Amino acid sequence: MHVFVTVGSTRFDNLVQRALSDAVLDVLRAKGYSKVVVQCGNSEFDSKAFKQSGDTWVRRDHGEVEVWRFKPSLQEDYEQADLVISHAGSGTILDVLRMRKPLIVIPNETLLDNHQQELASALEDLGHLRASTVSGLPETIQTLEPSDFVPFPQFNGSRFREMLDEEMGFAP
Repeated sequence: MHVFVTVGSTRFDNLVQRALSDAVLDVLRAKGYSKVVVQCGNSEFDSKAFKQSGDTWVRRDHGEVEVWRFKPSLQEDYEQADLVISHAGSGTILDVLRMRKPLIVIPNETLLDNHQQELASALEDLGHLRASTVSGLPETIQTLEPSDFVPFPQFNGSRFREMLDEEMGFAP
């Protein structure tokens, strides 16, 4: 099985370093995940244990672990993943939930406001994802039951038009 970790375009050193820690990699391997791909953005990580191949760093001591910074699209990585671990950015959350992938989000506490925590908590309360802290990530993975997630509603493109029509008085 395959895990994809992403921090998007932000810098989230703590999440990247925790995702690459023995504590997280060991619990992932114990849960049956053999490949971990980390999109680290501009985050710092200890690359000494990795071999660099082009724009990617790889190591194989905890299954296959791959790290890279940026790609034009994350769509293929989302599709290949059996589990996504992410910062709590709204774009990433919506993309992953629409694909009905199990999702763990970790709000970035270094951001100025608390919008990531608010979004993560609201969607966790609805059963769509699990929210965690950086330090609590191993336990969150350990207790994760993907079958417990409530499917996120599919996008309804006509809903905006309906709401606008209602607001403007055009709806019957």
